Amino acid sequence: MSKTNSKAIQLTPLEEELMTILWNNGPGTVHDVIAHLPSNRQLAYTSISTILRILEKKNILISKKSGRSHVYVPKVTLETYTQKTVNKIIKQSFAGKPLALANYLLDNYKLTSSEIDELETLIKEKLGQQS
Repeated sequence: MSKTNSKAIQLTPLEEELMTILWNNGPGTVHDVIAHLPSNRQLAYTSISTILRILEKKNILISKKSGRSHVYVPKVTLETYTQKTVNKIIKQSFAGKPLALANYLLDNYKLTSSEIDELETLIKEKLGQQS
């Protein structure tokens, strides 16, 4: 899977939902995507097909013909999408300062004692990598 250029990747909530299915389960047809939707999520075959074609036009997916179906393959990795999304948030909402994002998360999300211990361990590991 190739990476895209540094331009931000814009996905609607529905596009992100379908991409998450493909990222988690690998390449698939429209029927495969439908099979992985939550049971309470009713979307028409044509709607999913249209969204997947839009994602292909956005250069997020590629499709390969397989018999009468198309198999959709993520062209952008979940890691690349996450990185670009978080970078955009840091730039737009936190004046380009990652520490401001970390501070916001710590101030606004209650961490358990074990999560704080994990965070401390991660910080210590990162400090060890820098020396």
